[in-house]
Amino acid sequence: MPSQMVTYKAALNRRYWEYQRSYFPVWQKYFDRPQAQDIRPPVFRTVEAWRNIMVNPNASQEEMDRLLAFVPKVDRHKWFRSMNSSQALAQSIFGNLAIYDHLSILTELLDDDGLALFGKAQVLPGNFAMEHKIDHLGEPRHTSLDGYIHGNYRVAIECKFTEAEVGTCSRPGLRPADSNYESDHCNGAYTRQRSRNSRCSLTEAGVLYWRFIPGLFSWNSDQDLIPCPLAANYQLVRNIIAAGLNPNGEVNINSGHAVLIYDVRNPAFQKGGQGFIAFMETQRDLREPAMLRKCSWQRITRHMRDRGVLPWLTGQLEAKYGL
Repeated sequence: MPSQMVTYKAALNRRYWEYQRSYFPVWQKYFDRPQAQDIRPPVFRTVEAWRNIMVNPNASQEEMDRLLAFVPKVDRHKWFRSMNSSQALAQSIFGNLAIYDHLSILTELLDDDGLALFGKAQVLPGNFAMEHKIDHLGEPRHTSLDGYIHGNYRVAIECKFTEAEVGTCSRPGLRPADSNYESDHCNGAYTRQRSRNSRCSLTEAGVLYWRFIPGLFSWNSDQDLIPCPLAANYQLVRNIIAAGLNPNGEVNINSGHAVLIYDVRNPAFQKGGQGFIAFMETQRDLREPAMLRKCSWQRITRHMRDRGVLPWLTGQLEAKYGL
C-alpha cells in the first residue's frame, strides 16, 4: 500500500506541474518554491491561495465573492494552498455548482451501493454550506463539516482526495511532550484510563459523542470496547452524529446521513486501504447502514459532463486533477 500511494501521488504531482505551466506561466508571482517538482505538489503563496479554487474565467466580482465566501480564510485547512487540498477541490466543485444554480443535479446521483446519494435532502444553494459548525456536541472546538445540507433531512459531507485515512481520533496520538498528555492521552481502547471516570478521554472533557452513539450504532457506552471504534473512524462517526441529531438534540436514524467523497485512484479508498476499511467498519455497525454512503469525485464530474454543466469547470478539473 505505501508504494501504491507513492505512485498515485507522483502521477498527480506530474499533472499538477503541467497544469501550473499551462495556467500560470508567470509562476514566480503565484507559487512558493515553484521549482520543487520532484518532491511535492505546487503550493500557492499565501496571498495567492484563493487561486487554488477554480473560478469561471468570465466570473463577475459578485460571483467570485460568493464563491470565495463558502470557505472564509479563517476556516481554510492548514494545507489549503497545496494543489493536493481536498478542501480547495470541494470548494471548486460544490461552490461553483451552488453559485450557478446547478447544485440540484447532485440529487440525480447514486452512491456506490445504488442508493440516492443525497437521499431525501433538498439539495439547493439556499440549503448548502461549507465548513458548517456543529455547536451542540460539547466540543471545545466545534465540529466543522466539509459540506452540509440543511433542512428536515440533513446530509453531512466528508471530502477526501489524497488523504491516507478518513480522520482518526487525536487522543491516542498525543505525545509525552504535549501539555495535555497526562490528562488526555488514550491508548486507543474505550476503557477507563489514567484515573479518569469515563471510558473516553473526550467524554471526560465534556464532549457528548457517547451520549448519542448508542442510538446510532450497535456500540454500548457502558462497556469496554477494545479497540475503541472511534480510534480509526472518528471523522465518519462525528459526521454521522451531526447528521443524525434533530434540532432538539434527539437521535433520529431517519432524518439524515453522512456522505464520504473520495478519489477512486487513491489506494487508501480501494479495497484493503485504511479509508475503505474505516468506511466499511463504520457502516457495518450502524443501526441504519444507509446513514453512511460514499461516492467518488469521478462519478460527480462524469455526471456534470453528461449533463453539460459548467464545461469550463470540468475542463479545468481534467487538466488539474485528471477527474
